[in-house]
Amino acid sequence: MLSHFMRSTLTRFMRSPHRWLITLFASLLVPMVFWAVTPVLSRAEPSQAKVFEQIWQTVNDNFYDPKFNGVDWKAMRQKYSPLAAQTRSPEALTVVVNQMLAELKASHTHYYTAAEPEYYQLAGVFWRRGIQRQLKPFLPNGKLEYVGIGAYTREVDGKTFVRAVLDGSPAANGGLKVGDQLLAVNEKPFQPIQSFAEKADRPVEIQIQRMPNTAPQAIAVTPKRLDPTTMFLDAMKASVQVIDRSGKKVGYIHVWSYADDAYQRQLEQELGDRLSQVDGLVWDLRDGWGGAEPSYLNPFTAPALNVTFTNRNGTKGQFDLPWKKPVVMLVNQGSRSGKEILAYGFRQFRVGKIVGSTTAGAVLAGRAYIMQDGSLLYLAVADVSVDGQRIEGKGVAPDIDVPFAVPYAQGRDPQKDGAIAAVLEAIKKPAKG
Repeated sequence: MLSHFMRSTLTRFMRSPHRWLITLFASLLVPMVFWAVTPVLSRAEPSQAKVFEQIWQTVNDNFYDPKFNGVDWKAMRQKYSPLAAQTRSPEALTVVVNQMLAELKASHTHYYTAAEPEYYQLAGVFWRRGIQRQLKPFLPNGKLEYVGIGAYTREVDGKTFVRAVLDGSPAANGGLKVGDQLLAVNEKPFQPIQSFAEKADRPVEIQIQRMPNTAPQAIAVTPKRLDPTTMFLDAMKASVQVIDRSGKKVGYIHVWSYADDAYQRQLEQELGDRLSQVDGLVWDLRDGWGGAEPSYLNPFTAPALNVTFTNRNGTKGQFDLPWKKPVVMLVNQGSRSGKEILAYGFRQFRVGKIVGSTTAGAVLAGRAYIMQDGSLLYLAVADVSVDGQRIEGKGVAPDIDVPFAVPYAQGRDPQKDGAIAAVLEAIKKPAKG
């Protein structure tokens, strides 16, 4: 019933004066759906120099700005090509290429290899849009997966800290917390892929430091094979909470990715099911991946009809969708791309407060290109404006700024706490008539 309602609501929205929704939807749809095919030239291992040349040419032919943001792109080739020719591994080439790409000062522009979780995650984002034909020759048994624990990390002053943990992941189940410093895995330096390769379903010992100037401790975590096409949806389902505070029930859901409409369908399902009886909602869009469409705001912005059902025995019930209760959006510097579009619209339509920290300012439309060695180039191919405003490089600032220092946070989440407090405050206020 809800999906049908959402479709009809979107139709009304497309006829409404909110033209920025229509323009934005079109600008995002084209680059995300249509792929420029970069053929696999050979199964033989190409030289680093040849891969570099393919990367440079792909940017030259497809970067969204023909003036390359004021950068002399041919000069970049002369500057970085000799450095690329000296590299002897894909990892070393990655450093050189990303230094070159950084000169463009553009989001959605980065080079990844199979030594990084983001490589598999991005491949999962684009898997159903044609990338599987290009990537399968480079994947064991043609299957997109990697062995991992579901934790995001951040380098701070040369130290590696856990900055986010996927709900329901091996890291969460093993007790790894945001803020933990990662010292070693099975007595070897931490590597996001290599530390867990060939260790699926076997416990590993992760040495961590939870507080500075305290003794390290060891925890056991059992890595598993992660499917990038489903892992974020699984984490979203596992994130749902009903939190009792001050006599009220606050619903919580973390949308880790919006790269497919399955995430929106899951949100709608949860609003009508596990979250239907709460007094207010925290909609967490921190970290992960973007890809959201403007219509995903509909549950919170669409006009609502007051529908009451009266049964034969006189009992009554109400149809409570779209959402008419208080809602707070939670964002941070890891909220990017389509999630930032949602944050912009959330504010424009005055749905509720935005809590957290300023979003990434990464609002160009990106496309994935597979290189001849199976590596992945993520490239900005279209500029995006929202309601005539360009928020690339700017982001969306929260209404309530809540700083979050990751190192040694011991699992505390002040931003989530701030969002819950904002929901409780909104619940106290009388509904607008």
